[in-house]
Amino acid sequence: MEAQQLRSRNWFGRKGKDGFIYRAWMKNQGIPADMFEGKPVIGICNTWSELTPCNAHFRDLAEAVKKGVLEAGGFPVEFPVMSLGETLVKPTAMLYRNLVSMDVEESIRANPVDGVVLLCGCDKTTPSLVMGACSVNIPTLVISGGPMLKGHWRGKDIGTSDVWRFDVAHKLGQISATEFVDAEACMARTQGHCAVMGTASTMATMVEALGLSLPNNASIPAADSRRKVISQLSGRRIVEMVKENLTLDKILTRKAFENAIMVNAAIGGSTNFVIHLLAIAGRIGIDLNIDDFDKYSQHIPLLANIQPSGENYMEDLYYSGGLPAVIKEMQAIIHNDAITVNGKTMGENCATAEVHDRKVISTMEQPFKPESGIVVVKGNLAPNGAVIKPSAASPALLKHSGKAVVFENIEDYHARIDDPELEIDATSIVVLKNVGPKGYPGMAEVGNMGLPKKLLELGVTDMVRISDGRMSGTGFGTVVLHVSPEAAVGGTLALVQNGDTISLDAHNRTLQLEVSEDELAVRRAAWKQTEKMHTRGYVHLYQTHVEQAHLGADMDFLKGGSGSEVARDSH
Repeated sequence: MEAQQLRSRNWFGRKGKDGFIYRAWMKNQGIPADMFEGKPVIGICNTWSELTPCNAHFRDLAEAVKKGVLEAGGFPVEFPVMSLGETLVKPTAMLYRNLVSMDVEESIRANPVDGVVLLCGCDKTTPSLVMGACSVNIPTLVISGGPMLKGHWRGKDIGTSDVWRFDVAHKLGQISATEFVDAEACMARTQGHCAVMGTASTMATMVEALGLSLPNNASIPAADSRRKVISQLSGRRIVEMVKENLTLDKILTRKAFENAIMVNAAIGGSTNFVIHLLAIAGRIGIDLNIDDFDKYSQHIPLLANIQPSGENYMEDLYYSGGLPAVIKEMQAIIHNDAITVNGKTMGENCATAEVHDRKVISTMEQPFKPESGIVVVKGNLAPNGAVIKPSAASPALLKHSGKAVVFENIEDYHARIDDPELEIDATSIVVLKNVGPKGYPGMAEVGNMGLPKKLLELGVTDMVRISDGRMSGTGFGTVVLHVSPEAAVGGTLALVQNGDTISLDAHNRTLQLEVSEDELAVRRAAWKQTEKMHTRGYVHLYQTHVEQAHLGADMDFLKGGSGSEVARDSH
């Protein structure tokens, strides 16, 4: 790309007062004059924060990116955006995903950058940064922070999925409070995001499968020196992408989205993948709907033996050949001609990949599990759909009818779930309302509700659970999520009462409340909104404009993009 075509020349190429101002204040950082003479300016969008532990090593990654940018003849500039730490942010990081996307979009557009590198790791940092960048559509490359190394506790490998197991063991008195606390340091012992195929790892595989990162980005551990190497190589490559004008819309084609869905099925990715990929598609202008996740997941078995659907960890995936090795096993079904950020096709990137451990990466003919992907169920309880992850569910419960045990909100659940008088047994179906996008607000990860202590003591390990919320990608169980429309807007979920029969048939894609339409009409007429609607600030904006889960839970006014043009000058 010629220097005069660079966006940054509208700032640094100016003459007179305007150019003086743009360049002079940048020079107070010790930047030589020749850096402003037509070098591609590369923004490094950094979600580093000590309140986002998964991303706490991003200062080092940013420095590696800068090296690469400088080596390739670019001008690197690092800038911060709001960071979302999944473990700390209340009421839920998902509430702020759309806000961060706005921060990213406006930060990119408003500043003199020709290309951008997105540094993201913790769950919501990846979709929010990609969404924002899509709405600007300049050359963009993603670097994930990498998974932490697997933990070790008393002779066993452990990861985030074990949090749920430790919790049950503690409730049952199988481990002490001291042992419970001791496991904390044993699990999260290195930098990086969750070591299992949780949402963060799913998002990392998503961007690689979409073609937005260099090969092997998804699985290199954060503590591995090769994470810095790929960051440096990414810095070099983004400069070339600017010269080639390889913008996001040229990579994020319909084929790229279909590839991502198929790969997500093969690796047993998080159900949160659905809501984030839908939002990204809405920003870049690809017609994607919730049924596509079922369509392109069908008949794809689970190839990656990674927790929570399997036994191993993300570092094991890397040592076994990484995502390129998984994708190579799928070459007969994926779109091998989809272009990626390195200028090569998906097929070319995976051509030489090898599987080093068949216990971790299996074949299509002899998969780790025959059923995987995302199943979309519909019926009168979820007219617009709900999702379930069969690879993390109990096969016997994928077709099940039971009596509803209803909790009106998360506070009601916490107050009553361990009440010895609660009328519930192993055949019951647990229903949680008002944890969707508007109702919570923000659609919290509370859908994989813990089971009642009295059933745990009887040896019950799984039950059908239904909600309009989400669950952590590290979670597992027969959990129906993202019910749409949600209870807070008067969806059928709002009308469910204790004792109603609910029938789930994941094999036939149905979720039915066995109550007559006449009775539902009576209940609907009597229904009143009970959850608080906020009257000011960002939360008011969110509740007013957020779309339902089957559309990606983006805000209606953020769909699409405004491009990279700045309408007016400030000087």
